[in-house]
Amino acid sequence: MANVLLCSDEPILAEGLARILADSEALNLVSYCQGIDGLRSQMELHQPDLLLVDLTAGVTFGVLSGLHEVGSRAKIVLWVHSISTELALQAMSLGVRGILRKTLPTDTLVRCLTRVVEGELWFEKAMTDSIMSARRYSLTRREGQLVSLLSQGLKNKEIATALTISEGTVKVYLSRLFQKLGVKDRFELALYGLKNLTPGGGAADSVSQAGGRKLSSLVWQPPRSFFVERIPVQAQSLEDRRAPGQLKF
Repeated sequence: MANVLLCSDEPILAEGLARILADSEALNLVSYCQGIDGLRSQMELHQPDLLLVDLTAGVTFGVLSGLHEVGSRAKIVLWVHSISTELALQAMSLGVRGILRKTLPTDTLVRCLTRVVEGELWFEKAMTDSIMSARRYSLTRREGQLVSLLSQGLKNKEIATALTISEGTVKVYLSRLFQKLGVKDRFELALYGLKNLTPGGGAADSVSQAGGRKLSSLVWQPPRSFFVERIPVQAQSLEDRRAPGQLKF
């Protein structure tokens, strides 16, 4: 029997899941963690086969990435109301094996968890269809650094200082990025950057300050290529960035 660990800030979800899995011969809810803070210790203690994570504001890309350090064998499934194509793809790149909507029937939930435990992936057909129709983009390292700094609120002059280039070159990069990513202004480009930033050491390996301003601990870590939706999403965290409506990928 596979052990399941639930991470959620809603106790009612834990009680409901416990009752659902009580009749399962393949799955056992071994523990419930109310929030991210105690999740690491819970994983070390129980070494679950599967981790079901309720997608809340506290669940960041850094959190998902770090979970493999303490529970490498645990397969991760995100439990969501809805999620955008880009966020789902980012989650997959961090090792998430399934994304399950909370509005699906209980038998579908059990089937999803069971198949993931058995080594399969669980993503709805609508999600995979969406990723096939999305456009692919690839940023250079310099473009990624510039977007990272812009997302931290730096002005052109500060970006130029941080990257040791001229303000004119910054403007050229911005113009190219507007065209490349299909955004219309600095605000949309900054939002795009926020959706692709992960916790790390700094905005760039060799950049720690810009114009006397200390930069935040965010680092641009783009994959070689990735899919993004052309529709701007106004968001600051995983919870905020969840797209309304039906889950699509």
